[in-house]
Order: sequence, then C-alpha cells, then structure tokens
Amino acid sequence: MKNFLIIFVLFTISCKSQTISLETAAQCMQQNPTFPCPPFNYVKDVNNVLNKYVGDWKGTFNGLTYEIRFIKKEYQGEDIKDDRLIGRIRITTAPSGGFAYLTIFDNFGETDDAKTGFTGSRLQSDLNGYMAYFVGEAPEGCINYGMVYITVLDSSPNQMKLDFFPDYDTVVEDCPTSFQTTFPVKQVINLTKQ
Repeated sequence: MKNFLIIFVLFTISCKSQTISLETAAQCMQQNPTFPCPPFNYVKDVNNVLNKYVGDWKGTFNGLTYEIRFIKKEYQGEDIKDDRLIGRIRITTAPSGGFAYLTIFDNFGETDDAKTGFTGSRLQSDLNGYMAYFVGEAPEGCINYGMVYITVLDSSPNQMKLDFFPDYDTVVEDCPTSFQTTFPVKQVINLTKQ
C-alpha cells in the first residue's frame, strides 16, 4: 500500500508538470529565453488571457470593412496540445452609389476550424499581444501567408489592433503587380468589439 501511494504521488506530480501556462510557454519558447521550458505536453490558458480576444470585431481600413471572429479552442494540436484562437475573416467594400457591399474575402461560413487558414500560435513574449498564423489564397509566386499580431489592451478591452507580417522566405516566380494580400502588409487595422 505504501508503494502504491508513492507511485500515485509521483504520477500526479509528473502529470501536473506536463501542463504549462500560455504565459510560461511564450517566455520560455522565445529565442534566447530567460529560463528554459520545463517538460510539457499541454500549453493551457490557465489565466483565461485568450478570453479578451474572443468575439466579433469590426473596423475599416482604406475603404474596406474588416470583420474578424475569434473563438477559443482547447486542447488543439498533434503531439503537443495547446489552447488557441481560431479566426474567421470577412472583408467587404463599403457600398457606394446605391450598390451593395462587394465581398472581397469571407470564410465566416467555414464550419471546419482547420480550414479557416487563421490559427492561433501563441502569446507574444512580452505578454502584451497574441500571434496567429494566416494563410490566404494567392496566385503562384505570391505570398499571402504570415503572422498576424493582435493586441487588446486591458485599458481599452473593446479595441483591437491587428497587424500582418507576411513570410518572404520562398517565391517561386514574380507575383503580378495587381496582387494584394488579404490583410494590408505592416499596417495597423483598428477594430472594435461588436
């Protein structure tokens, strides 16, 4: 019985050490971290920091209306599980001259979270924002994927700032000059919670 109790305690400690918080992961997984990551297999939103991003957000930039919806998903991923945000996007033009909105991009109707092309990655290492990876449609030779930096400050919880930085690591051929990324590159889009 005594051996059983010791094994149970060790098992319990071992299981608990395999879960770390989003904050710990953000700080120990960065380049040149101040402390190494403990062994883990689950990055959990123990302090509910993702909740401030969840919901519908809307804003305009250069004549386009951006609608973003974030939902929180728990225990996602393959080998290492994590809690993350899944995004959906609708981009429309403003109506003019009595014409209806023109939809530029819309994946609000996508029911499969794995097919939205907008998946959370992790908290920024300074813990002041969240990073999500976006993959949009593009002709061959064009880059329409990269990291989206999302910020919601505690002092203004109904305001979100969104900034897209595409990956420029591989280009197969020249991209047509008329091509535009889904999100404007390195431009802040201000959104308001709906």
